[in-house]
Amino acid sequence: MRKFTIFLLSFTLMTASAQHLDTVFLRNLLESHPELFKTVLEHPQRHEIQILYTQIDRDENDIPHFKSFGYRMDPSWYFYPASTVKLPTSIFALEKINALRIKGLNKETSLKIDSAWDKQTSVSTDSSSANGLPSIGHYIKKILLTSDNDAYNRLFEFLGRAEINQHLRKHGADNSRIVNRLAIGDKGESAKHTNPFTFYEGDKIIYQQKAQYDPNDYPLKLQNVVRGKGYISANDSLIHEPFSFEGLNVYPLADQQLILKKLLFPEAFAKDERFLLTPEDYKFIYYYMSRFPQEVDYPKYDAQDFWPTYSKLLYFGRDKKHQLTDSIRSFNKYGDSYGYNIDNAYIVDFEHGVEFLLAAVVQANKNNIYNDGVYEYKEVTYPFLKNLGRVIYEYELQRRKKVKPNLNRFQF
Repeated sequence: MRKFTIFLLSFTLMTASAQHLDTVFLRNLLESHPELFKTVLEHPQRHEIQILYTQIDRDENDIPHFKSFGYRMDPSWYFYPASTVKLPTSIFALEKINALRIKGLNKETSLKIDSAWDKQTSVSTDSSSANGLPSIGHYIKKILLTSDNDAYNRLFEFLGRAEINQHLRKHGADNSRIVNRLAIGDKGESAKHTNPFTFYEGDKIIYQQKAQYDPNDYPLKLQNVVRGKGYISANDSLIHEPFSFEGLNVYPLADQQLILKKLLFPEAFAKDERFLLTPEDYKFIYYYMSRFPQEVDYPKYDAQDFWPTYSKLLYFGRDKKHQLTDSIRSFNKYGDSYGYNIDNAYIVDFEHGVEFLLAAVVQANKNNIYNDGVYEYKEVTYPFLKNLGRVIYEYELQRRKKVKPNLNRFQF
């Protein structure tokens, strides 16, 4: 009994140590660069900064091991996750197709979407795809390349709220919920209803899914959900009352990085904790996560509207003048809305064997009015995220590693 007690105590101490998050390193690193961060760091709460940086060290079998550092991390402190919710939704859509195990049903299978509830819309064509037809795979491409809102909404409708949130819990994202479409004012009862789907090849129906309804609300204990001094309403009126984020999507940084970590490094997790994805699925996501919009033909993007770093905030800063190289890539999903900029990234330098995970959120909403489109992205948040990525990258360039990582599976 005494031996068991000693073992249990040792295990508890090891677990506690493994879960401890260093909260000093990042603060010291940022404060050592006042020329880059002083203005924002003087008001960390106003800018709602949270950062999660994870070092990756490989063993002799190339298995990654992680050490994380945080700055102002708090899963209960709400920030609007915007488009970052599109990555788990894309993964879960592929998982659903694989779980169905229906002959002829895959991510490239053509589909039609019907409407069955107020304000729902139907889909039968997609002019941006090679064959002019929509598919799950093409929606995922548009999400990963330029963060297309409609593409996400269609995957949300394919999965339904209940299944999305079951997947979040299954994969350890316990402080998250995904309950809304984006950019269409989807909230309340309308968000609980999702559209019917038909997958087909020629005249042959391969799979049909009826309209779904999810009555659940997925409550979470959150701070900061009601804030500001005003907002612009749906009819473009200025309402002089605080803005409420109640009932919207929730996706804190730790959950974001966990999902990304599982996606990129399945070998670091037990088999029953991994996503139900095929090797081809992983390669597909890695490829489109790391591409710049002009590197693909379908969809075809106008470089004026979607410049190369359009979807890359950490390290690249969405800079239109950034000189691109094939050496440095960001496998990421960013978000921007209501003054928040978020990026959840795995940044790689193939030439120098650098790799690290970095997730961050920062807000700039000086007038405290929400939904007015007046946010200081260019002045505050873009430079902050660019400089944060660069400073961590420079640190990683100097950090010694016993084993140089094999990054071949991420290089295309």
